[in-house]
Amino acid sequence: MTFSICVRERYTDDDGADRIRYGVAVTTRLPGVGTLCPFASADGAVVTQSLVNVELGRKGIEYLADGLAVDDALEALLNADEGKPQRQLHGVDADGTFAFSGDECNDWYGHVVGENYTVAGNLLTGEAVIDDTAAAYESDAHGDAPLAERLIDALAAGHAAGGDKREDLAVQSAALQVTNTEHETDDPYYNDLRVDASETPVADLRETYETAKRGYEAVMAKYADGE
Repeated sequence: MTFSICVRERYTDDDGADRIRYGVAVTTRLPGVGTLCPFASADGAVVTQSLVNVELGRKGIEYLADGLAVDDALEALLNADEGKPQRQLHGVDADGTFAFSGDECNDWYGHVVGENYTVAGNLLTGEAVIDDTAAAYESDAHGDAPLAERLIDALAAGHAAGGDKREDLAVQSAALQVTNTEHETDDPYYNDLRVDASETPVADLRETYETAKRGYEAVMAKYADGE
């Protein structure tokens, strides 16, 4: 009932150390998708969807923190899940990618796995939704714009290609999370945002992100000199 993207990007921090940022973004024609589907930490990003089992996301992130590779972690969780044929689960960690679509998911469903990302969706208008989401991300991967902005662009491309096919459901939602491996540096709070109920969730997520970023920058500037 959803389409989503998980991303891994390597970068160099201000001290010259090699770092990784992870991002996840998701949208659906139901309210509150951000409470159920996306999970991200300094160890990776995971999305659980279709007939959602939230524990797959929660435990997936926990397993990554314990040092398991993303494919081993998520495969193990699926193999222990009696509802596996109805699940979609995908994600990335520092070195790998994983995507699974059970054969009892609702059409159209499927996934794409790239070198540094995964995209998956179900109950979509067609394959173009995930293809265009992936292409939009790939067109500016590791670009100058913040990852959160580029994730929203990817969702917008999937939405423009048709998105969730249930046009009779007007109340929708979207969410994004971006994390990184700079444990000593807090991620700006505008990198963890949700639009829980809207008829234009992707556009509203973009506006929320831009407004939150502007507010964050204003606060940082105001207190930069210890005011």
